[in-house]
Amino acid sequence: MGAPAQFEVSPKADGPATGLAPTRVTSCGIAGSGGLGLVSRALLFLLLFCLEWIPVSMAVHKGRGAGVLLQIVLVFCSVYLSLSYVKAKGPLQEFSRELRRIPLDWVYLVWHLAAFLVFLALSFLPDPPGVFSPLRSGIWYLSGFLAIALAGRAFLPPGTALRLVHGTGHALIYSLLTAVSARALVSYWQFGTQAVWDPAAGFYWKPVRDLTFGLVKALLSLVLPHVFADRATMRIGTADFRVIIAPWCTGFEGAVLILLFTAAWLWFFRKEFRFPRALLLAPAGLAVIWLCNGVRIAVLILIGVAGYPAVAMGGFHSQAGWIAFNCVALGFAILSQRILWFRSPAFRPFSVAATVEEKSGPNPTVAYLMPFVAILAAGMLSGLASGGFEWFYPVRVVAALIALWFFRAKYAQLDWGVGWLSGLQSTAAGCAVFAIWLAMDRFTGANTASAIGPGLAAWPAAARIAWLVLRTVGAVITVPIAEELAFRGFLIRRLMTADFESLPPRVFSYIAVSVSALAFGLMHGERWLAGMLAGLIYTVVYLRRGRIGDAVLAHATTNALLACCVLLGGKWYLW
Repeated sequence: MGAPAQFEVSPKADGPATGLAPTRVTSCGIAGSGGLGLVSRALLFLLLFCLEWIPVSMAVHKGRGAGVLLQIVLVFCSVYLSLSYVKAKGPLQEFSRELRRIPLDWVYLVWHLAAFLVFLALSFLPDPPGVFSPLRSGIWYLSGFLAIALAGRAFLPPGTALRLVHGTGHALIYSLLTAVSARALVSYWQFGTQAVWDPAAGFYWKPVRDLTFGLVKALLSLVLPHVFADRATMRIGTADFRVIIAPWCTGFEGAVLILLFTAAWLWFFRKEFRFPRALLLAPAGLAVIWLCNGVRIAVLILIGVAGYPAVAMGGFHSQAGWIAFNCVALGFAILSQRILWFRSPAFRPFSVAATVEEKSGPNPTVAYLMPFVAILAAGMLSGLASGGFEWFYPVRVVAALIALWFFRAKYAQLDWGVGWLSGLQSTAAGCAVFAIWLAMDRFTGANTASAIGPGLAAWPAAARIAWLVLRTVGAVITVPIAEELAFRGFLIRRLMTADFESLPPRVFSYIAVSVSALAFGLMHGERWLAGMLAGLIYTVVYLRRGRIGDAVLAHATTNALLACCVLLGGKWYLW
């Protein structure tokens, strides 16, 4: 498939800033807006879809029927892409090469934005009375379809799209029939008194919920002498502590995450797998994550029975699922390389780390990611043992410092220098992100509840001061260094080539920058939009001179200002 277009920011001395001066470095030497292959355009379309539709998904998903369309589209796209890749790999590569010579049609993107704004306005307006209600619904559906169609037209010309459909044979018809049939099945096939699966009605999947209840009961019976289990109300536990297994407790979120991870992994290493048998890894991953979800609920109940209900319903309840997903994903990555039945005949068993080490010495990826991974792992473990207030936050700081010290020789090779002018510019960028952060909180009405204040109030003065000092050190020093190494120093270049260190720090592609910023934003939860904008600003700071020190300074400035708001203004929710 066509690699994304790459750019390089021209080197700058520490003088007056003149902005970015991108220079095209594509292998095919095409100027303009082209250079984007089929995969690159699909990723950009997906990014646009996420940025626009995720914020309004709840408004259009409940009670308006958009959930039906969403289910059909998701099933159709997954089946069509899978069949197309297996049956028509050659034509897809040819279309990708052709698309690299065709620029994006920005006019259709403008029309797409207009249609989406109409759809957005109609989504939040109250239903009009009388005969105007059906008319409004018709315009609402039409504007939604147009928004998607116009965006697709901007990325894929009609002629190419028709030849793509023709080149993939009957995959389009099979995929459409599968999607419509699946929707009809989950809507009209009844299990008892409930539909098998209807996300638009509340993600209620009764068979899986019953199986989860039975699994939890069986696990608890191995440990507890008496298990209270009421299948009618889905209550399970003991006389002292019990929980309700709600529909969303069946592991739906984990299943979606592992399914996306599996799809991304198989696509990324598609040349090394034998299809279609490799597709069996997807249901295997779903089964394992479902079992882990049952174990999570059983352990949660045991923690509550042991006398720690706050820990069970607080830190463990929120963190155990993420820990399980990470463990399953890591196990999937390792086993998918080791089980030769899934690999292509030409594949030779290998270890990613060992291969990189043989070619270029110690694995550079580990050095860039380890501090960030250490913070995440320590955060999950400390959150696991917390009942709202994270008592063990200092463990994050210690874990990051250990990782930074271990790879100090590697970091000494990076450019941490900050000139006086670049320092002023980085500080100004950090202040801008701080202003955006507070403005977005005010605009979106972010949750201001926090357990930090009440939690610290119960501690002695010396313990409070020590915790606050380490929390500030983490926010201003270890977190900026770890995140800039991971997202700016590593991810942008790694999205362009596996040998990312062969690329100069100023080389980038629009897709790599966009994906990096989106990942950085999603890491910040409900503040994902502010986080994405922050990621873009830190990226500009980094690319201007290719110095990791500039990005770290900007990031540290933002976090230092937020820390001042917390320590001086008592705005604990900012932490």
